[in-house]
Amino acid sequence: MDLQQRINAFAKLGQFIRQFSTKGLQNDPKVEANDLFFDGFKHQIKLAKEHNGWFTEANVLFSLESWANALTEAKLNQWVQPYNFKDLEPKTVGIIMAGNIPLVGFHDFLSVLISGHQVLVKQSSNDKHLLPFLAKYLEIVEPGFKGKISFTEDKLEHFDAVIATGSDNTARYFEYYFKNKPSIIRKNRNSIAILTGKESPEQLEALSDDIFRYYGLGCRNVSKLFVPKDYNFDAFFNAVYKWHPIIHENKYANNYDYNKAVYLMSEFDMLENGFLMIKEDENYASPIATVFYEFYNSEDEIKQKIKTDSEKIQCVVANGFTANEVAFGYTQKPELWDYADDVDTVDFLLKI
Repeated sequence: MDLQQRINAFAKLGQFIRQFSTKGLQNDPKVEANDLFFDGFKHQIKLAKEHNGWFTEANVLFSLESWANALTEAKLNQWVQPYNFKDLEPKTVGIIMAGNIPLVGFHDFLSVLISGHQVLVKQSSNDKHLLPFLAKYLEIVEPGFKGKISFTEDKLEHFDAVIATGSDNTARYFEYYFKNKPSIIRKNRNSIAILTGKESPEQLEALSDDIFRYYGLGCRNVSKLFVPKDYNFDAFFNAVYKWHPIIHENKYANNYDYNKAVYLMSEFDMLENGFLMIKEDENYASPIATVFYEFYNSEDEIKQKIKTDSEKIQCVVANGFTANEVAFGYTQKPELWDYADDVDTVDFLLKI
């Protein structure tokens, strides 16, 4: 396969995925191999939901819709344009995937295959239904992928490089275990929002999507706010109210009740509105149903803090504050060239 064949195959996958969106499921007979795969993928979505209570149909479909928007021929060509894929010697790249949100490891999977390597995937037990099915679709629309995609539930073996994502604790294990292989090891990161008090209601409402999408389980979810001294949270609480139905979902409600009880018993100061708690805290990783906040005195102070803590931060949501900021409402809509941890995965893969 040449690069254009690989791009064409993923563009076809994007067309297939586009049938499964938050607006509903719509069978498009023009999609290649649809008669073989459409009903089967509906079943995989159902299995994913039954296997993992956090993978609601709404969250799975949002993830699929985001990938459908990314996997167009135009965007794929724009993404790969800066790189030189010539004379690449194909290697086997192992990927150890997280399972916190649906298809969270798909970008690594895509990057390995678009680069021309073979991929060996070890999935999280929390997210094991969607990707193997999509891999089969790829092999049908582009037979050149056959033999280049494999999955394992055992220890990774017979690979040349590895991309592994996990907690800070598992990352220490990864770093030791893979010390003799080229690797990208990803640790815990969280996303923050910097508020000035001048945000419009529309911006704050968009921020609520960054907080609540996927129940806040993703590294791109905003888990902490930086606000000026004497910030009034009324506008923030008004803007996030559109997400109040989330409290009727059992897993979220159980976490809300538990964390609220812990805070009350510990006599922590916090504000809450019946479905979200906000608490002053220096940490970045907040529990489910909670957002931490911290006051700042000046822009220079917060810019220095972001620089110092850069390895803990995935996204900075703001409006005209910093060069690499993400607009309100866009943390869970990354482009193909928005690399996790600011590590260029394709560049890494072209150098192994």
